[in-house]
Amino acid sequence: MEKAYRYRFYPNAEQELLLRRTIGCVRLVFNRALACRTEAWYERQERVDYVQTSAMLTS
Repeated sequence: MEKAYRYRFYPNAEQELLLRRTIGCVRLVFNRALACRTEAWYERQERVDYVQTSAMLTS
């Protein structure tokens, strides 16, 4: 039997601002990594793995 849990929280204004900023940053990083991987594939037929992506994002 599988179970699922649902959680709901009600952040205050300061917490909501921090969550929105964090999610925005995560979305930006993900989109940049995806763009680099897509570009590498369509221009050079080259696969970019996680390690290469992580190195590129942290440089």
